[in-house]
Amino acid sequence: MSAYQPKPIDTSKVTLSPEVLALTEQLAENAHDLWAAQRLADGWRLGDVRDDANKLHPCLIAYAQLPESEKEYDRQAAMETLKAIVALGYEIGFAQKPAA
Repeated sequence: MSAYQPKPIDTSKVTLSPEVLALTEQLAENAHDLWAAQRLADGWRLGDVRDDANKLHPCLIAYAQLPESEKEYDRQAAMETLKAIVALGYEIGFAQKPAA
């Protein structure tokens, strides 16, 4: 039994601007690409089902090809990271107008 008690930053009162929310999908795709790059570097390969012993994983595909459930996992992580930045007192701004 683990004594670990997760204590994520409370982001329940954070509202993100539409411009910042628009970053979510790009950050989700980037997070997937970072994860996949590390897996591939560690010798993992594409497989029909996850098999840790043989380093096979069905999500070693482009973000656009992922099932919505997997994309949503990455989106939530990206959005919560953005909210945590704001909850910690930082501002997210744009030096230039974001590309459409």
